[in-house]
Amino acid sequence: MSDINLDKLPGGFKGMSEDIGSDQTTFKGVNWGKAMMWIFLLSDTFVFSCFLVAYMKVRASVVEPWPYPSEVFALEVMGVPVPLLLIAIMTFVLITSSGTMALAVKYGYEKNKKMCGWFVLLTAIGGLTFVGMQAFEWSKLIFHDGVRPWGNPFGAEQFGAFFFMITGFHGTHVSIGVIFLFIFARKVFRGDFDTGKRGYFTTMKSDYVSIEILGLYWHFVDLVWVFIFAFFYLW
Repeated sequence: MSDINLDKLPGGFKGMSEDIGSDQTTFKGVNWGKAMMWIFLLSDTFVFSCFLVAYMKVRASVVEPWPYPSEVFALEVMGVPVPLLLIAIMTFVLITSSGTMALAVKYGYEKNKKMCGWFVLLTAIGGLTFVGMQAFEWSKLIFHDGVRPWGNPFGAEQFGAFFFMITGFHGTHVSIGVIFLFIFARKVFRGDFDTGKRGYFTTMKSDYVSIEILGLYWHFVDLVWVFIFAFFYLW
């Protein structure tokens, strides 16, 4: 039986802030790893939002024509340029990896070690494939088309700076996620989440909630890519 006197709690916004601050109900029973991941993702949302808002502002204010995505990101197939072919494949691979991550979380909570491990591994392979295709895209733009952060032959010189900064920042997030996915796949197959084995840098015991926390990060990375895809490749 709770010893909190509800009649003495202040009402309105003050009551809500005191309730949250005293940790009586809002955070009771919440996994702190999951809560900290949500806080990190919220802060990362602000960073990506600032990048994309700055991109929109610069694009709307430049006088020089902005490069056409269908021209810049075309991929030749048997001598015929196909607009956005590589980007479509990259997007499909990353969105599919979000589905495999969701299945990994499902099987993790069912304590199905084998299926969980395989789907985490499939997610890691999907992320690695995405990073590899992005590296190919960058090398094509830099070495074949001559796009640079300070200029490009397709139009407004600001395009290169924003493209490499935003896609590079996102690609770094994907690369970090891929590293952790491979680590977690090994931990799942080894049975660390079943035995509660502690990690190298923490005293907390391992459990399958960690798979869900990693899944939150991976879904966020996929969601951010949807916005980048819309802003850079469709607009």
